[in-house]
Amino acid sequence: MKKVKVLILRTAGTNCDCETQAAFELSGAVAERIHINALIEKKDKILEYDILAFPGGFSYGDDIASGKILSNEIKNKLGDKIKKFALSGRPIIGICNGFQVLVKMGLLPDPEIFEQISTLSYNDSDKFECRWVYLKTEKKIQNESNCIWTNNLPDVISLPVAHGEGKFIPNDEKLLYSLNKNNQVVFRYSSKDGGKPEYPLDPNGSVEQIAGICNTKGNVFGLMPHPERYVFALQHPARESISGEYGWGKIIFQNAVDFVK
Repeated sequence: MKKVKVLILRTAGTNCDCETQAAFELSGAVAERIHINALIEKKDKILEYDILAFPGGFSYGDDIASGKILSNEIKNKLGDKIKKFALSGRPIIGICNGFQVLVKMGLLPDPEIFEQISTLSYNDSDKFECRWVYLKTEKKIQNESNCIWTNNLPDVISLPVAHGEGKFIPNDEKLLYSLNKNNQVVFRYSSKDGGKPEYPLDPNGSVEQIAGICNTKGNVFGLMPHPERYVFALQHPARESISGEYGWGKIIFQNAVDFVK
């Protein structure tokens, strides 16, 4: 059977790369953590992999704005390869700081345009928010997700968040309409029963409670919550929304690995 190869891009300030690697390996993939400098030296190496992951952390200290320096570096030095990877249909995930990077380089919401047309800004609370939250899984018809990463998930799951700049803001109403119409909104912050949440369950004040989006193909996925921190059921403090031995995060990573296979 094909061994799925995962590239986890890291740099100064990345701190969730080991957990992300462990989550992919638990799902049957071979995952490598590679520093951006090594990729810049050998740009074609990116296309040797089946899945690309941008993990969480505080890349370059989140100077200027979260993920902005890394997104500029990637786009300017690796942009052609990253865009080719995305348009080939191979899975890409950006988690927390990785989501900020995907949005600010313009790979989300549309890798074909590859221009920044939305952002992730300071939480409404103006402080770092760290807790477990509920997420409503947006579905298409017949209970299927448009995003290959979120198949087989129930209507509401829980994952932890840990961020200071997680407020998703599209450039304008036209883009927001397009995201909803094209089923590109993947997760929304919610109450336990799937209703509209209030702070602190809505940790940042995102427009329409958006917690994660994908491209129209559904292979490029970014989210603020951390699925790599809930791959085992025992990682949840209240043991809520679990699936046997594993947490909901495990299903997210498994979906991508199975998609490649």
